[in-house]
Amino acid sequence: MDAQNTSFTIFFSRLEDPRLDRKKRHSLHDIIAITICAVIAGAEGWTDVARFGKAKEAWLRTFLKLPNGIPSHDTFGRFFSLLDPVAFQRCFIEWVQSIHQSVQGVVAIDGKTARRSHDRSKGKQAIHIVGAWATENGIALGQTKVDDKSNEITAIPELVKALDLKGCLVTIDAMGCQKEIAKTIVEAGADYLLAVKGNQETLCEDVEQEFKAAMADNFAHMDCQYFESLEKGHGRVEKRQYWFTHDIGGLGTLERWPKLAGMAMCRASRTVNGETSVEDRYYITSSEDPGIGKIAHGIRAHWRVENSLHWVLDIAFNEDQCRIRIGYAAENLATIRRLAINAIKANTSRKGGIKAKRLQAAWDMDYLIEILMAM
Repeated sequence: MDAQNTSFTIFFSRLEDPRLDRKKRHSLHDIIAITICAVIAGAEGWTDVARFGKAKEAWLRTFLKLPNGIPSHDTFGRFFSLLDPVAFQRCFIEWVQSIHQSVQGVVAIDGKTARRSHDRSKGKQAIHIVGAWATENGIALGQTKVDDKSNEITAIPELVKALDLKGCLVTIDAMGCQKEIAKTIVEAGADYLLAVKGNQETLCEDVEQEFKAAMADNFAHMDCQYFESLEKGHGRVEKRQYWFTHDIGGLGTLERWPKLAGMAMCRASRTVNGETSVEDRYYITSSEDPGIGKIAHGIRAHWRVENSLHWVLDIAFNEDQCRIRIGYAAENLATIRRLAINAIKANTSRKGGIKAKRLQAAWDMDYLIEILMAM
């Protein structure tokens, strides 16, 4: 394998080495390459990465120079604690875009906290990452850390600006239902589908009242489309009913939202052990698509970010239990985990979940090479 010419090494080799000392015993390229290989193969921290390197040193030397052997776990930790996470993330985004040049369909944006990355003794909060997940492609497009003294509202526009989302439908939960976020999405050439709740009280009341009034007269005065789906399994029945309309003239806040074109309602009914719970959710969108299918799919697809990314990070990568927290290390390792998810998903030669494939990559170097060459 020529690791010097794989796409991920080409992109990440552009990084500026953060180490100030002139006598660097290990190259930036070697440190990043070993770390990516190790994380794909199951490593969860710097000690794991160093142990993987020592165990596979002979194999690693087939494509890395390693003039001074394998770096220590302290070297890995120090390097990533100093590495500029913004520059690292930029390389990650460029790498993803080079492989998936055309991202289409629904892009779900949502936040996740690495719960044990805090340091109470130093007053450091756990890092919170806002990420973008392309639901059709099944890949992490990019992410950005939320500043300690800020929230997702300020982080989301920066993430949107960094990505190529032209033609996509961007879905965000109620936290992201903000006019500036909607404006940023529209300026990026995409459409938004935003959940509406109490943080936009007037808008939420308007949308809710419009649908309630329409239902009361059986939609006699609203041009509305309807769709429903039914899912059964594991002792539960889930029914989802969708209503979508471009008839939004009655919204009092209409002019404040960029390119606002429609509103939707989803009624989710879940029956478990004979007991049924019902929840109504409301949405606004800039999509001018005449059909309800795109909107219903967007509402449902948004939650794939929880199952396909956040759940995988916690169960397969044990992210919530990781205690790495010095400098920028936690943020940079979060980027590497998402890179590993993309790489493993891109290779379809083996069956099994992400956790099983990581084990296979640790046991079988031919399979690990397959994953690396697909990157």
